[in-house]
This record gives sequence, structure tokens and C-alpha cells, in this order.
Amino acid sequence: MARGRHKVFLGMAVGVGKTYRMLQDGHVEVAKGHDVAIGLLETHGRTDTAALAEGLELIPRRRVAVHGTVVEELDLPAVLRRAPGICLVDELAHTNAAGLEHTKRYEDVAHILAAGITVFSTVNVQHLESVAGRIGERTGIVIHETVPDSVVDEADEVVIVDLSPEALRARIAEGKVLPPASVPVALEGFFNKENLGVLREIALLQVVEEVEAQRLTAETLNNPRLSEQVAAARGVRFLGLVKPDLSANRIVRRAWTLAERLGGELDLLWVTPVEPSEDAETARAVAELRRLAAVFGAHLIVETDRNVAAAVVRVAAERRVTQIVMGTPHLRRRLGRRLRSLVDEIAAHDPTLDVVLVGDPPGDGDGPSGG
Repeated sequence: MARGRHKVFLGMAVGVGKTYRMLQDGHVEVAKGHDVAIGLLETHGRTDTAALAEGLELIPRRRVAVHGTVVEELDLPAVLRRAPGICLVDELAHTNAAGLEHTKRYEDVAHILAAGITVFSTVNVQHLESVAGRIGERTGIVIHETVPDSVVDEADEVVIVDLSPEALRARIAEGKVLPPASVPVALEGFFNKENLGVLREIALLQVVEEVEAQRLTAETLNNPRLSEQVAAARGVRFLGLVKPDLSANRIVRRAWTLAERLGGELDLLWVTPVEPSEDAETARAVAELRRLAAVFGAHLIVETDRNVAAAVVRVAAERRVTQIVMGTPHLRRRLGRRLRSLVDEIAAHDPTLDVVLVGDPPGDGDGPSGG
């Protein structure tokens, strides 16, 4: 029997609309004449989600007694007996009650797929095993339920269900995602802007990496030299040049994205010509820079040196960095004579370093970060 196809709806966090999108696609398949049934649906009390499920067949859940309490789980034998053409299964990372056929719901899905049934499923990116640890390091949130990356890697299709952090926070504030009593704590905790920004970056990268991996796999099958080049690119170390101002966020996000994509490490460097002053405004700016570094799991290095390029090259050598990420340098003149940019000076000190420039947003006239 041919294995069923697996379509995963991947989102950055609860509330972005994964289940809603899965149900929409279920209705589309029904309209095409396909046999669709819901194996497991979690509405979490959201009326719009429950309403969208109407018109789709729902396979009753199995009731299981656990320590005197009855819980409802996916009824795997019932799904296999019903054998729909497409089965919708919510929350892949769920841990089943003890005594069922499998410990985890993604194992139930593997069983259903092996029976030749196509499955549409949902999962949040923080539940992927390779991501859960990094999320914990960056946000302080411990993820207890995880799914092996291979479940998503081997899926036939991955659909990213995207929503900006601002839009998701607005939905939460309006009471559309969580119980009203938990909203204030949630918005200050797991659902703060920084955490959601990290989660969204990772979710988008998962899709980018999948597409890139498929392209590279096709290109490297008959190209051993390219395979060696791809392998050599892994594990590179990036150094983001920052300073305690508004440009830091842009630089750090770009550097972190590059590092994540290539499986590399990220350091941040602030070179200041004199010791930072102790006034309140400077202290707040430096504290924000350190917080930003912590959110993205980066190591912040502060160097006092009037020669920025020399400091950059020195730190790069010490940290074995090969890629520099910095803001776009602006034209500098002295007595009508054009001076060398920071990029020129870095290249003069060490021409083996690669420099990635992050463009300024419209109307930004600041100098390059790190100077």
C-alpha cells in the first residue's frame, strides 16, 4: 500500500491560525470530491474555529481514564477503520495518555500515513526538537512537548501560516486566543514582541531551509564538488557590528538569520572609542543592547579602541569569525578629502574576511553600526 501524503501547517505560535487554515483546506478538498474526515480537532473554545469545522465529518475521540480523570484522545483504530482519503489531525506534539498504541500523536500520524491515508496536521515551530532548546535559551521558556525535525523534514508539503507579532498580540489582547484572565501575563511573558519575533524568524527559516535543501539536493546529486562546498559552509561564525542605538535591532536580526540558515554561531561586537559613560540614558541603551543579544542567543563583546577596524579584525581572529555583518557605511570626508570607509579599513587589515552590509531603512542617515 502506498504511503499517504503528509501536509504540515507550521506556525510561530498558538493563535496564528494553523487549525483554521487546515480546516479551510479540508473544505477545499471536500469541494473537489475527496473523502475528508477530522481525526482530532482542538478548538480551544474558539467559536470561529468550531464553526468552520461544521460540514466536515468528525471521527469521535477515544475516552481514556487517567488517574481518576477521563481524557479524550485521537481514536487511532477508529481512524484506520474509517480510512478516509484525508484525515485532519491537530497538534502533532501532543503526548498521548498512557496505554495507547503510541506515546506521541506524531507517531499516530505516522501509523495513519503508513495505512495509505493522507494527513493534514498542525504544529508550532517551537515544538521542533532542534528549535525547542534554542527557544529556551533565547526566551527562558522551556518546551516540554517536542516533535523530531524529521517529521517536518519528511513531510510532502509544509505550509507556513504567518502572522506578524503585532497582529498576534492584538488578537490575544482582544481575547480571541487565550482566556481573558491570562492575557496580561501572556503578553508580558511568552507572547512579548521579542519572543514572537524570534519564533517568527525561525518559522520562516524552516520553510526557506526546506526549499533550499530540496534545491541543493537536486543540484548536488551529480556534483560532488558542490556537495563539499555546501558542507564547508556549515558551522561558520558571524560577527555583528552593533552599537547601542536603534540600528542594532536591524543588524542583529539579519546576522542571526544568516547564522541560523547556515547553522553557524553569532557574536556581537560594540567598539567604543572611550569607556561608556555612566549616565542613565547610556546605561539604558547598553542594557537594551545586552537584552537584545540575550534574546537572540548571541554573545556580546564590548571593546574600547579608537581604531574600530583593528578591533574588529582582532576580535574576529580571536573568535575565528569569517563573516562580518554591519550597517551600510556612509561617506566620510575630512578637509574635502574622502576617507576610507570601515569596510575598506577592515579589508586592508584582513582581506580574507567577508562583509555583509545591511541596508538602512528610508530616511536613516546614521553611520555604520560598530563605529
